[in-house]
This record gives sequence, C-alpha cells and structure tokens, in this order.
Amino acid sequence: MWNKMMAAVLTVGMIGAMGSAARSDEDEASGAALAKYLPTAKVTLQQGLTAAESQGKPISGKFEVDEGHFQLSIYTAQDGKFSEVLVDHNTGKVAKKEAITEGDDYADAKKQIEACSKSKTSLKAAVDRAEQANGGYRAVSVTPKLSNGHAVAVVTLLKGASAKTVSEPLE
Repeated sequence: MWNKMMAAVLTVGMIGAMGSAARSDEDEASGAALAKYLPTAKVTLQQGLTAAESQGKPISGKFEVDEGHFQLSIYTAQDGKFSEVLVDHNTGKVAKKEAITEGDDYADAKKQIEACSKSKTSLKAAVDRAEQANGGYRAVSVTPKLSNGHAVAVVTLLKGASAKTVSEPLE
C-alpha cells in the first residue's frame, strides 16, 4: 500500500515538474522573442497607453509576440465594455480594435478594471516610475492587480535579455 502511494506521489510530482519546465521554456521563448523584437519598436509602452485612450480607458498593456507577429496590445474599458486595441509599434497610431466579450481575456479584463477602479494614478505614471527606478530597463507590460485590497501596477521590464518585474502603487 505504502509503495503504491509513494509511486502515485512521485508520478504526480514528476508530471507537475515537467509541466512547470514546459511553461518555463515557453516563458523563456517569449522573453527571448521580446528581447529580439523590442529594439525595433519606436513606440514605448507609455505612448501605446496614451494612443489607446482614444478607444477607452487603458486597463493593461503589453508588447507581445502573437503567432509570430510582434505587437503592442492595450486592453481598454469604455461604457462597461472591453476591447483589445493594437497600437502600431512604429507609428504609435491605433491599428485595430477588437471587442473582448468572453473567455480568459474577458475574465482578465474584469479583474483589471476592478483594480483600476481603486487607483488614483494612471498606468502610464506607474510605468514611468518603474522605468525611472530601474535605469536602462524598458517596460514591456503593465497589469493592474489588487494586493491586500490595494491597487498596484505589476510592471515587467526588459534590458537586453534580462527581465524583472516590479510593483508600483496606484493609490
């Protein structure tokens, strides 16, 4: 009996470790892709957030490589509806807007607007502070979250292939 239980625990542990390793490889691959493409972007995350304001209140933003395409994606909220706004990373102009109506993106947007509703500071200001405090790093994403009932912006910064994540208060 003990051997069967131990074998089951070890099997579950190995599956979990392999899953974590796979996610880590994916994260490293996306981080490497961002490090490769980011120097080509003429627009900053902050400029993308500002550009997206014409489509609603920015509630998060990130540079990403989606299906092999480098893009600047900003989630916005307006009149109780959510959208993903793609900002051209070369010109800073809104390139595309798509409604977010279901799935994980919708669930994420609902959490983000809740955190933004408690904020007194813009995401752009939080990104500016994060970059100023981390010389040489460039912001690649910002996501508001509630931490112990307080709104914070989680900012991911990149310097070459080195990435770090910092939290900036939004209250």
